[in-house]
Amino acid sequence: MAAPDGRDEFRFERYLGVGCVTTIGGFFSGGMIAVLLAKIVGWARGCQPPSGLPACDWHIFMLTGALIGMVTLPAGVIWKWRGKGKVDAEPGF
Repeated sequence: MAAPDGRDEFRFERYLGVGCVTTIGGFFSGGMIAVLLAKIVGWARGCQPPSGLPACDWHIFMLTGALIGMVTLPAGVIWKWRGKGKVDAEPGF
């Protein structure tokens, strides 16, 4: 519900909720994409991963990708969401 002067009184809480949910999603999705990248890099280097592991040095790739995903997914969602309230004078993007 908007305040009488037109401000959204729950804006911070809404951004916090969306940020927390997308941070978790960004962690796991970034980590999985990075492990796929680790498999490709391992194949290109000719590395044979130990038995039961997906790729060589997968943990380094996974943590790096997870950290990148934890930052970029929430930032992108909130950045896109904040832009929806503005009226666009031009058609298209």
